[in-house]
Amino acid sequence: MIDLYTASTPNGWKASVTLEELELPYEVHEIKLSEGDQKTESFLAMNPNGRIPVIVDREADDFVVFETGAIMVYLAEKTGRLMPGDVKGRSLVMQWLMFQMGGIGPMMGQANVFYRYFPEKIQPAIDRYQKETRRLFEVLERGLGDKDYLAGDYSIADIANWCWVRTHKWSGVEVDGLPNLQAWMERLAERPACQKGTKVPFDMAKLKQGEGKGAKKFAEDALKMVTR
Repeated sequence: MIDLYTASTPNGWKASVTLEELELPYEVHEIKLSEGDQKTESFLAMNPNGRIPVIVDREADDFVVFETGAIMVYLAEKTGRLMPGDVKGRSLVMQWLMFQMGGIGPMMGQANVFYRYFPEKIQPAIDRYQKETRRLFEVLERGLGDKDYLAGDYSIADIANWCWVRTHKWSGVEVDGLPNLQAWMERLAERPACQKGTKVPFDMAKLKQGEGKGAKKFAEDALKMVTR
């Protein structure tokens, strides 16, 4: 059994979708970011960086893993799935996983902060992060080419990137003119594990639709999180 400490964010979904795809039993522990659960001593004892998600593998003497990329690699290697066994295949997966962790995630995260969360609209910052996010989407478009998945076969690299890219509208970035990326997004969205994993710990689809009260409340809570 895996204990999953998480919240409904792209990084959180990376772990829950992976667990769903690998069909590993897990117990969800919701971390309420706007209330500062991630800064409590009990959570910091698991992850000194105070970020979600974190997993605890009960079957491995309560082994703790933090950082989403590390969690995904650990789970893939634990099960022998979603990661090739050969050196070159593994490298291809790791390249696209690192691309998400070093590019897609940080740039979309900053776009969210300046476009959605900060009450002051600093247009040069918004433009900077939205343009860079779009550029990274174009890299994915080129990388996909005529392939169904980033590293050839479906892998944790696809999960990691998709969990972020699927939220592109929240970052204010469109995917028009990127047919390979759009087809890939739809391909993953049809997977039952992706559908279920992105509803952990709860389904945010309705909350964040449009510019209604739900979206406003989510943005206000997110602001509390990023300014803590």
